[in-house]
Amino acid sequence: MAGNAVVFRCFTLLLICVAVSFVRTQSAPESALITSIPGFNGTLPSKHYAGYVTVDESRGRKLYYYFVVSERNPSQDPVVLWLNGGPGCSSFDGFVYEHGPFNFEAGKTPNSLPTLHLNPYSWSKVSNIVYLDSPAGVGFSYSGNESDYITGDLKTASDSHTFLFKWFELYPEFLSNPFYIVGESYAGVYVPTLSYEVAKGIDEGVKPVLNFKGYMVGNGVTDDEFDGNALVPFAHGMGLISDDLYKEVTSECRGNYYNPASDSCESKLEKVDEDLEGLNIYDILEPCYHGPATIKMINGNTKLPVSFRMLGETERPLPVRTRMFGRAWPLRSPVRDGLVPTWPQLLKTTSVLCTNDEVATAWLNNEVVRQAIHAESVNVVDTWELCTGRIQFHHDAGSMIKYHKNLTSKGYRALIFSGDHDMCVPFTGSQAWTRSVGYKIVDEWRPWIVNDQVAGFLQGYDYNLTFITIKGSGHTVAEYKPREALEFYTRWLDGRKI
Repeated sequence: MAGNAVVFRCFTLLLICVAVSFVRTQSAPESALITSIPGFNGTLPSKHYAGYVTVDESRGRKLYYYFVVSERNPSQDPVVLWLNGGPGCSSFDGFVYEHGPFNFEAGKTPNSLPTLHLNPYSWSKVSNIVYLDSPAGVGFSYSGNESDYITGDLKTASDSHTFLFKWFELYPEFLSNPFYIVGESYAGVYVPTLSYEVAKGIDEGVKPVLNFKGYMVGNGVTDDEFDGNALVPFAHGMGLISDDLYKEVTSECRGNYYNPASDSCESKLEKVDEDLEGLNIYDILEPCYHGPATIKMINGNTKLPVSFRMLGETERPLPVRTRMFGRAWPLRSPVRDGLVPTWPQLLKTTSVLCTNDEVATAWLNNEVVRQAIHAESVNVVDTWELCTGRIQFHHDAGSMIKYHKNLTSKGYRALIFSGDHDMCVPFTGSQAWTRSVGYKIVDEWRPWIVNDQVAGFLQGYDYNLTFITIKGSGHTVAEYKPREALEFYTRWLDGRKI
């Protein structure tokens, strides 16, 4: 009998171990698995999942995500949360036009679906990546209470933090993977505010404990003074305004370009605006899209020399737009506390200046596509828009510099990257604020190399803060320079020298 008791106890312990092991290795929810992708006829190199996470049960507030499993080593590769900015822009922007798993080829007719091809520079080559539509009201995310569409920085960070907890509960096998938060443009606010919430949760022992390691920000909004004062030095350095005008505006404004203190300063700034009129704010090397005829102007009538046009060429094989919508405030006007209007709210129209986003719109508003990627129908979340005017968004988190200091001082890694031909959030501002943090330089300004060519420049600081530029890139780095973007992304995530 004693022997039987020992056997029974051992058998019981074995069942417990098996049960614990099952919990730890529980697979992703099968209901979220994407089994077919309209427009794509090949074999996917990794699994895709998509669906909704409810962040507020009582109000029916749901955030939509699309999850691409890494093609390299899913169990070991980092989990990366991707956020587009706006505010009000869907993260399908990054998915369709930048570093998602596909390149999109426009349909042969206005009513036909785009054709999808595998993207050789997808960031899913080296990471598990989650594309999140945030806040509610953006992309496919929505709420049962429309008052939730009045929101801001802090509420968005809180909801996204709740999303992360619930997402990792759905995908517990990824909880031990290194976790990073990455975004661009107005996500220069989303990323550090969410990172701060995650770090605070870790400090307080909130479960589940995320294996948060750091964050990246590309051409990101950071601080009204640094962002607002970045344009004039950028325009002069790029040869877009004359030496004489630069001297005049510097003298009259005394280095304060974002908040002119005199009429004479404002008058000089208006001359700067006149010189820059007609340029593509998101990439000064590219034409501004006005219609089909403008696309033919790339090699035709332009203010830019041929060498500049060649510098701006992209390796992306299926270009489907001439520029990316990055932010919703006018030239030379930094984000300030209070309401941040979207383009539809500014222009009283759904059109966005210099924009052609027809491919993404055609694909994501197709009901067959929506069903396949587990997005609600148009009757529930309305038509998909790259950047919506549905939300009223308030900037209520102030300068991001204090967030960056807090996070890096705790040991979290930070990479600040800038396409050096973006005039929307010029690299001059990002370079200036990273220097202003006051950390010791540990990797002095130098070029970084891809395929034996200079891909940009880098300066590394103490506390794992790194600033890099990407040569010849506009506002959306992975769109303009996909090879270089994947290269620095991979090196940094792997902990290798860029």
